[in-house]
Amino acid sequence: MPNAPCRRCGKPFYTKPAWTKLGHGIYCSQECQYAARRIGRVEACFTCGKESYKSPKELRVSKSQKFFCSRSCQTKWRNVLFSGSNHANWKGGASVEYREIMKKLKVPARCRLCKTKDIRVLCVHHLDENRINNRVSNLVWLCYNCHHLVHIHKVPVKK
Repeated sequence: MPNAPCRRCGKPFYTKPAWTKLGHGIYCSQECQYAARRIGRVEACFTCGKESYKSPKELRVSKSQKFFCSRSCQTKWRNVLFSGSNHANWKGGASVEYREIMKKLKVPARCRLCKTKDIRVLCVHHLDENRINNRVSNLVWLCYNCHHLVHIHKVPVKK
């Protein structure tokens, strides 16, 4: 004797009263139970077009409303969209390896302030803080700690 309608299809089915009391006995079959869980939708990948299922949460939290089949497809899209001047860390496109300039001109690798010689912690500092001015007279070796002190705490560097 049927006593409850299926929550998905509405078909009446039998369920034990104890199951109903515990909150079980909602669906008439495993097929209805599984189908009720899949309430998201199938979306085509924005990069390659392959279709994949997206849950309601994925549909809700997507900022761009673009959906991808995998991380690699999403990365391809992000690399095109957020490169060059669109990237948050873009600094005008000048990519010069200052360490190579200093090594090529045989400037001794030693921190100007603390005199450390460990090449692993040394970086190049621009005295006038102009990254375009790459004359040797404007470049000095500083360790990361001293470089922080110069930029944040304005410790002077001797020329």
